[in-house]
Amino acid sequence: MFGHHRMHGRPGRGSHERGGHRGGFEDLRDRKGHRNERLFAQGDLKLVVLDLLKSRARHGYEVIKAIEELAGGDYSPSPGVVYPTLTLLEEIGHATVIQAESGKKQYGITTEGEAYLESQSDALARIRRRIESAGSVADLRRSPELQRALQNFRTALQLRLSRGALEPAELRQIADAIDRAAIEIERG
Repeated sequence: MFGHHRMHGRPGRGSHERGGHRGGFEDLRDRKGHRNERLFAQGDLKLVVLDLLKSRARHGYEVIKAIEELAGGDYSPSPGVVYPTLTLLEEIGHATVIQAESGKKQYGITTEGEAYLESQSDALARIRRRIESAGSVADLRRSPELQRALQNFRTALQLRLSRGALEPAELRQIADAIDRAAIEIERG
């Protein structure tokens, strides 16, 4: 099973767009919906869902939330991707539908699904590392020290810009300072 990260809900651009499906890939998106990197290649989501079902039967919504938690809250697959994946897994015999007491469908892994998951253990290990890395980056991005420093930067820039128009040399000086900081961070 994947390592666990704290659950952080993130508002997306729209309930169906957040972490949406694009050309066979899942995109990792930041809070503003900007694409950062691809989290899942085609077929990867199938393995992740099977791995989650291996630990226990789940509703589609529980699968979505479990993946969001694994990615540190910065990625949430859309229902339009998860539910068809669950249906596909059922159709190919890797998952089965279990009716819960509440009448909601729960999906469980089948013996065939477990065998397939075992045969794909190397691919699953690579996917796990990618998800855990995304979760770690998400946790770091939310660190209090980094958030404080970013807020100080935004405040300083807004205060300077609110004092009036900048001369071209002043604007160049501010842009150069930002570029130097970016280079120093990247080299760090």
